[in-house]
Amino acid sequence: MTNRVAIYAGSFDPLTNGHLDVLKASLAVADLVYAAIGVQANKKPLFSFEERVHLIEKAAADEFGAESRRIKVVAFSGLVIDAARKHGASIMIRGLRDGTDLDYEMQMAGMNETMAPELQTVFLPASPSVRTITATLVRQIASMGGNIRPFVPEVVADALAAKFSS
Repeated sequence: MTNRVAIYAGSFDPLTNGHLDVLKASLAVADLVYAAIGVQANKKPLFSFEERVHLIEKAAADEFGAESRRIKVVAFSGLVIDAARKHGASIMIRGLRDGTDLDYEMQMAGMNETMAPELQTVFLPASPSVRTITATLVRQIASMGGNIRPFVPEVVADALAAKFSS
């Protein structure tokens, strides 16, 4: 049997319970999932690449136990289809929260299919309990001292508290 390899790309700045929800569903679709952190020189993330790797690995280990070994965290810049090819992925995972996401993601899937017909986009709907969570809102709430613990894994909540305590 051929291993099914998927790539799930994002900034993961920070990792949210929504991201974890999609990663969990990804493990049902693929044998190996690359959580690909987009790194752009013109963007200044809240967490460094290394911090995001640690947060994803720790949260995945806490949430999925031994299954977390099937998740590999990598960096990419440029087109996600190039990262997919580099890592031997034939599946591109995209999480959907709502119809707005679907409209945007359908356009992206169409463009990606034209550029990389060997790559199949798989849409995974977010569980109802995490549909409203966005990393942007989590950063905003954390920066104003709000309680973000319902929205992120414990390790991320602690890291956010440390970032904004100064």
